[in-house]
Amino acid sequence: RHDCEEPHTDQHALLAFKHQIIDSHNILANSWTTNNSVCNWAGVSCAAKPQRVRVLDLSSMGLIGTIPPQLGNLSFLVSRNLSHNNFQGHFPRELGQLSHLKLIDLSFNFLNGKIPSWFGRLDKVLHLNLRNNNLTGVIPPSIANLDLNFNLIHGNIPHEISKFLNLRILRLAHNQLSGSIPAVIYNIFSLLMISVPHNHLSGSLPKDIGSLTELKKLLLYDNNLEGKL
Repeated sequence: RHDCEEPHTDQHALLAFKHQIIDSHNILANSWTTNNSVCNWAGVSCAAKPQRVRVLDLSSMGLIGTIPPQLGNLSFLVSRNLSHNNFQGHFPRELGQLSHLKLIDLSFNFLNGKIPSWFGRLDKVLHLNLRNNNLTGVIPPSIANLDLNFNLIHGNIPHEISKFLNLRILRLAHNQLSGSIPAVIYNIFSLLMISVPHNHLSGSLPKDIGSLTELKKLLLYDNNLEGKL
């Protein structure tokens, strides 16, 4: 009985999602029905065993509305891509329960409010893309590919970012970041790109930048930084 109920948990969560948003292209209306297995629905992929939803890719589907808290019940979800839609509002705290997530892409929407602190607890996330929204708050010190371009993020770049030794891509352009670039960032030898233009960063450029032998792109313009590379 327990095994039979678990896929229905995912089905109920996704049907609640469907009923709370506007499906302007009728993609979900035609596909997400109880006549089909949830694993055959548009944008949904499941694991073979247990047969639970692992991937939710609803990018560029013309969806409108807020992100419903029921998505937090997709407890086996590894990848969630809701990019290039018209989602607005805040992040429901129930999404912090998705402890298996490795990829989160909510870019190019109209999300607002603070980046929730629980992002920092999703310690399996490797790729976080929240660019082109209206988000505020501070940066979660995590992830391998972090893209927060074009938001309203303020505060300093956290020193804790040095704990994530697999960080490869760091994009923080067009925000309201201030303070200096922490020297510890130059201990992340896996970095391929640092992009922080159009902020309010200040201070001197650390001499240790030459230690990043894998670095291919460094964008620092339109800040208040001093020194030479």
